[in-house]
Amino acid sequence: MTATATDLLREATVRLERLAADAEAGALDTAIALMVEALDGGGVIQAFGTGHSEAFAMEIAGRAGGLIPTNRFALRDIVMHGDRGVDVLTGSLEREPWVVDELMATVPVNDADVFLIASNSGVNGSIVGTALWAQERGHKVIAVTSLEHTSRVEPKHPSGKRLSEIADVVIDNLAPYGDATLELGGGIGAGAISSITAAFIAQLLTLGAARTIAERGDTPPMYISANIPGGDDHNSVLEDRYAGRIRRGA
Repeated sequence: MTATATDLLREATVRLERLAADAEAGALDTAIALMVEALDGGGVIQAFGTGHSEAFAMEIAGRAGGLIPTNRFALRDIVMHGDRGVDVLTGSLEREPWVVDELMATVPVNDADVFLIASNSGVNGSIVGTALWAQERGHKVIAVTSLEHTSRVEPKHPSGKRLSEIADVVIDNLAPYGDATLELGGGIGAGAISSITAAFIAQLLTLGAARTIAERGDTPPMYISANIPGGDDHNSVLEDRYAGRIRRGA
């Protein structure tokens, strides 16, 4: 296999087309229904990912064209909103199960909230631990993960579980084992794909929830760009309805 821009485009296109077709066939309907149910019950959508999977949470929460009742939390919140010093923010933190209790103590969670958790590998301690934390408290969990990758690696959480084995709904991001889609020779790969497919999945879920609300005659609570006239005013009015429930930090 060669490794050109066209090759990467092909790898992305094949996966995005499959995700779109699956969505049209109803593969995301259960996840969308859980999101709408949470919003109808006064909850918000709690989005979480570590490493490059944090990009998924950023697609879900706090962006133009997205749902306003969404909250993104991250491992650094134990420093920003907790008592830890910055020295704890190492690259290995996402693998540590102990971080979960400290992290979730900083997150404004309501009984009606649904959790959207993204992890390509689906085995790191913080990811699995957060999913278990949510499940144990009665929250529905939607996972976005690579089923090919997670099935080939060992869980790093004491429970011995993977994210895909905990979640109520599992969405495959279609990334291959190791994430890279292109071979450069000598066993070296490039062209990581999970961020691209996860972002698309995030938008499909957002679109599906918004469409469901609109089709029943209600107005979905959506952000418009803050960089167009009236954007800040529109967004602030809706954000005020969820004061203390959603964070919009730098």
